[in-house]
Amino acid sequence: MMKRNYCTLFDINYLSRGIAMYNSLKQWSNDFHLYIFAFDDKSLQILREECLEHTTVISLNEFEDEKLLAVKPSRNRAEYCWTCTSSTIIYCINKFHLDSCTYLDADLFFYSSPEPIFKELGTKSILLTEHKYSAQYARDNKNGKYCVQFISFKNDSAGMEALEWWRERCLEWCYDRHESGKFGDQGYLNDWSERFEGVHSLQHLGGGVAAWNVQQYEIFSENGDIKGKEFNTGNVFPIIFYHYHYLKFINNGTIELGRRKLSPNVFSCLYIPYIKELLKLQAYISDKYQGINSSGSAPYRLKWKTPILYILRKLRGVYHIYKVKELLE
Repeated sequence: MMKRNYCTLFDINYLSRGIAMYNSLKQWSNDFHLYIFAFDDKSLQILREECLEHTTVISLNEFEDEKLLAVKPSRNRAEYCWTCTSSTIIYCINKFHLDSCTYLDADLFFYSSPEPIFKELGTKSILLTEHKYSAQYARDNKNGKYCVQFISFKNDSAGMEALEWWRERCLEWCYDRHESGKFGDQGYLNDWSERFEGVHSLQHLGGGVAAWNVQQYEIFSENGDIKGKEFNTGNVFPIIFYHYHYLKFINNGTIELGRRKLSPNVFSCLYIPYIKELLKLQAYISDKYQGINSSGSAPYRLKWKTPILYILRKLRGVYHIYKVKELLE
């Protein structure tokens, strides 16, 4: 089995999630290296002091080039992170002479080995993961067919052609809005199967389970392994990774899990253990580094429409704001 090279990026607001993702990857991977792009000084300092095994920590000063710096003032924090995704992969491949590199979102968590993903990729050069939206969320296809969460490129002519093209497009336009079929860095991937050679769309259902598609599966634990069962076919599969997008800590002691329907099993098998892991890491970081907040807590804002939204979301079964202490009891 060959060594797997990954990269990710985050700032202090996602530090606990990034470390949780790394810990889960380490649990299931025998031979890997993770290149972490620290997007602020606090995360850079902590990551370098922690000296995580199998990692290389890269600062913005090392990474940013003239083209990125030129567009940085025109992008908000999220947009700039999206703009940089393709550039982080290129940087790793070129700087460290890698045969391939896979970008990971910091809010992923692995529940089994990612090797089936690479086995499925085979000799092809580029691996994409679809959103696979549940029927009730099909309208979100406007955000792109594919999710930039786990995206892999080989250092060959096909892989690098697509990667360089993607970087140039993101430098031109990468915003948190829908415009002419574009959305952030994701809309550019829609036609890659026709635009580029060597593109493979992941078929394994366990790669990329998330709040927008988990309604299609029964989630359960079997001998400590987290698995899914497709309702339509009865197909049982191991969960390789779950994408905890939408999860947000709020500074009034509550946590929001987004606005999708989530079954009790999804809560017990996926969200509760993950939240406990984040809280443990946040406490460790806060104690060791003088009260640094690594959760990205958002301010609580009470608005006139808050009670109305509460009622509507409760009726639709998508009210997922909980007091952290009560959620973990």
